[in-house]
This record gives sequence, structure tokens and C-alpha cells, in this order.
Amino acid sequence: MKQYAGIDVSLEYSNVCVVDADGRIVREAKILSEPEALIAWFGEHGVAMERIGLEAGPLSQWLHAGMARASLAVELIETRHVRAAFKTMPVKTDKKDARGIAQLMRLRWFRPVHCKSLPAQEVRVLLTARKLIQGKLHDIEMSIRGILRGFGLKVGPTTRRTYAARIRELIEGHPTLEAIAASLLKVRDALADCFERRLRGMARQDDSARRLMTTPGVGVLVALTFVSAVDAPVSAVDAPERFRSSRAVGPHFGLTPKKYQSGETDYSGRISKIGDVGVRTALYEAANVILTRPVKGSDLKTWALAVARRAGPRKARVALARKLAVVLHRMLRDGTDFIPRKATPAMAG
Repeated sequence: MKQYAGIDVSLEYSNVCVVDADGRIVREAKILSEPEALIAWFGEHGVAMERIGLEAGPLSQWLHAGMARASLAVELIETRHVRAAFKTMPVKTDKKDARGIAQLMRLRWFRPVHCKSLPAQEVRVLLTARKLIQGKLHDIEMSIRGILRGFGLKVGPTTRRTYAARIRELIEGHPTLEAIAASLLKVRDALADCFERRLRGMARQDDSARRLMTTPGVGVLVALTFVSAVDAPVSAVDAPERFRSSRAVGPHFGLTPKKYQSGETDYSGRISKIGDVGVRTALYEAANVILTRPVKGSDLKTWALAVARRAGPRKARVALARKLAVVLHRMLRDGTDFIPRKATPAMAG
């Protein structure tokens, strides 16, 4: 008889439940959250699993990769769907969660999640670390402004390039302030260069990233966040062929409206915001660049400006971000550079 397993993953130990085709519990255990321990346990069980479910999460990707290499039929399942399925449970425990995941596997009431390759995960970590550093840079700059303000020194508007020069100009002749600012500016400069050079180097070495950067508004960060290549350490669309249509990319990253229809009620809401928030943010920022800066010969901007006149700039940015997702995926899939006059609203999957 076919058997199915659910694993509720925790940092140290994971709860495992195996059920048969009728939903009866066959075996339960608490196992170390290590691929080797889980592989050994399923090997000792002696019955090949039809499906093994893991709720998507940071540790789950690592466990999934190890178990998949051992030829186990393991699936990553979407967290939103698991939570929705378990809402009716009056008592929540890790043991019950494992049982619930096993039943979802048996009934196929789940949506599989793509497990990113190790190189893709490495770049995602690098991009996340860069975002953290950007926050620290802002904290340092605001702290320096606050220190100087206490001495009646007003920094005023600056850019990243003019900030340090403006600070040095203001503190000249103040030895204590010079010592403090020199140390903080040194840290600021070190943090600013920490990841930028590496990310630029990655983009230069990757054919797909360079291809996407031919698109208006798409720079190093947007390209590295979105692109996927066989031999390159990149992320979000880790395997372009997994999308049946380029049009599916926008909904996948939460850039399409929610829909509710019941009886006589039928309305569309705000965008769903499901999927990868980093990709969604990158696409939105690229759309904002296209709308607010000079762009030559691109029908994308012409189309987005028409949307802005009808629906307002905010909706136009979202619509353009969704359109960019379609265009960028098509470029990856077809291996072509951006062609301004072909990136039209009619572009399908």
C-alpha cells in the first residue's frame, strides 16, 4: 500500500509522520534536523514513500536538497497553503503539523515550491546581506547628522558622493568632531564597498545578467535578483522553463490583483503580494526608474505613461513592474537582448 510522509521542520529536531493511502497513521518519530538522519530513518522504514512533504523555509531547502540527492520523493510545499489548511485545528503542535502535512501529501492538496539551486541561494544571501549593510549605512549617516546638529552644524541635502565632503567641510577646526567623524566615515566607506564590487563582478561575468541590463531601469541588483543561468550564481527565476508562460511570472511574484467572487459579489482587490518580496521590490524600483527618468525609444514607458493618465502613477508602476516581469522572463527564455520597440503590451507568454 502507498505511504506518504509529512515533516514539520524545527531547528534541532523535526517531527515525522507516515500515513497510508487511507489516512491511517503508520509511524511517527522525532528526528534530528539533518539530511543524513532523515535519509537513514526512511531507509530503515523499509517502504518507499509516494511523497514526502516539507513546509518551505530556510532549513527546509537544505533538507530538501539532501533528501532529493538520496532519490527520495520529497516536495517543498507553500507555507500559505499549509497555514490555510491548518486553520481549523483547535490545538497546534509540531506533532499535529507533521500529521497534517502527511495528509496534504496523501490528498495532493498542496502547491509545490521550486527549490533554488545552491548558487542561487548564495546570491540571495549576498543580496540580503547588502540590504542589511544599506540599513547600517543610513544609520551611520543619520548619527553623524545628529552629532553635528548638537553643535549647530547643519548638513543639509547631500548625495552619496557629496556626503563625506560636506561633513569634512563642516567639522574643520573641531578636533573632537574630526576624530569622531573620521572614524564613522571610514566605517561607512568600508561598508559601502563591501558588496558593491562583488555584485558588479558577478553581473559582468554572467551572460544572462548582462542581457537583462540592456533593459531600461534594470541595473546590477535587479538583474542579479531576477536572472537565472545554468552556470551562474543567480536567483529568483532559477529555472526559466519552470514557468509555462511568461505571463505567469507576474502572478507568481504577487504583482496581480486579488480576486473574490461569491454569488452576486465579484471584485478585484489590491495586488496579492505573494511570492518573493525581493523580486517584487526590484521590479517596482525598475519600473519607477523608467517612469521618472529619461528613456529613449521604449514603448514600455509610453505604455506606462498612458496607464498613469488613466489610473494614476502608483497603479502605473505596479502595471509596469508586472510587464517588466514578462519581458525579462521572455528575454531569459529566448536568450535575446532588450528590443525597445518590441517590448509592447501585447507581448504574451
